[in-house]
Amino acid sequence: MLASIKRLAFVSVLAGLIGMGGCATTTEGPSAKSTDPIKTVYHINDSTVAGVAMNNIKNQLSADPTGKITVVAHGKGVDFMLDGAVDKNGNPYNIAVEELMAKGVDFRVCNNTLVSRKIDPKTVLPGAKIVPSGVAELAKLQSSEGYVYIKP
Repeated sequence: MLASIKRLAFVSVLAGLIGMGGCATTTEGPSAKSTDPIKTVYHINDSTVAGVAMNNIKNQLSADPTGKITVVAHGKGVDFMLDGAVDKNGNPYNIAVEELMAKGVDFRVCNNTLVSRKIDPKTVLPGAKIVPSGVAELAKLQSSEGYVYIKP
């Protein structure tokens, strides 16, 4: 009886060790360390969070200067990317936007919003790209281009 228990224990330990082989860490998959820059898309549909978003972006770039960051705005979120836009304290947004653009941050504005709100595309800050649809751009960046999503 004791020999049977010892044999059973040995077989159980051996089976457990063999089973753990499938748990071995590999360098493949999403948890692998990559040399590719992290791609992030910030979704802004309300300009009242634009200042917070830009601070988040500055912090992200400070921690990871190689990151690729895109800001996509639609609806009321486009307002901070228009000529003359200021925050609640009267500070112009264009300065922060231009500083981030100089660091490689992409800003994209929804054309559907411009059309529906009758906003002249010429009032969009220079350097910001007008895309056909903000939500379609968000979907494309996430599904096709591997961007992670941030909603400030």
